[in-house]
Amino acid sequence: MDAAIGFVVAHGDAVDRARLSRLRSGTAPAPDLLDVAEGGQTPDGGWPAYLDGSVASVDATCFRLAELDDLGALGRPAARRALDWLASRQLPDGGWHEDAALAETAPEWARPGDPEAGFYLTANAGFWLTVAGLDARAAGPLDHRVGGVYAGVVHAAAQSLVARLNPDGSWPSFLAAGWLSAAVLHRQHMFQESARIQVALADRVADMSPADVAWLAATLRRVEVEEHDWVVVRARRRLTETQRSDGGWESDDGHQFDVHTTLAAIRGCR
Repeated sequence: MDAAIGFVVAHGDAVDRARLSRLRSGTAPAPDLLDVAEGGQTPDGGWPAYLDGSVASVDATCFRLAELDDLGALGRPAARRALDWLASRQLPDGGWHEDAALAETAPEWARPGDPEAGFYLTANAGFWLTVAGLDARAAGPLDHRVGGVYAGVVHAAAQSLVARLNPDGSWPSFLAAGWLSAAVLHRQHMFQESARIQVALADRVADMSPADVAWLAATLRRVEVEEHDWVVVRARRRLTETQRSDGGWESDDGHQFDVHTTLAAIRGCR
């Protein structure tokens, strides 16, 4: 962890270092840093996938919420608007798809109308609405129902995910959809369904990239899967095997995201 912390300090920007400080000691970031982290939000509440974009993206909004979560900012107005926007984008079947206007630029995991992308986006949006509803008291009065203030939305998302799971716990989508789904179902007290996914994940941990295993560990720990849970233990072991000599972990999306991956690893090992 000391080496990982040193990597973020050496290579991260001001927002990255503020995320690190809060992860380590709970230090609240300066207001101007929060303004930077929240920048670029569209009027409807989401964030676009590109700096000059005008159409909000479900996937990009979830990515930004992860950064704001590290900063303790899910209860601020920008995150509340984003979470409300996510909730408003839920489809009648309980799932999510990207706006059709993004068809020419969306990556494969967010391609509008694609079933695999839809499953991933449903798991991702459901995860952040779960986290916010219970932990950030994001919109509306405090609500102790499973799923919190977004109880109905998250429950519908969970049902949509379960309906498409295979009997062996595998899922018809990208790898990340597995741990995001497991987290949603765990927090919905659908423990048997979540456990089936975790069994399938555990068999794949040894071959996962550093970025994937960091994301897996951070996701499950965020919904209070115990640190001695065997999937989390395997994930942490994999992190020790893949940490570089400079203290960081490699991103799947280019070295410009190595700090983000390293912060995810730190989050997963807290």
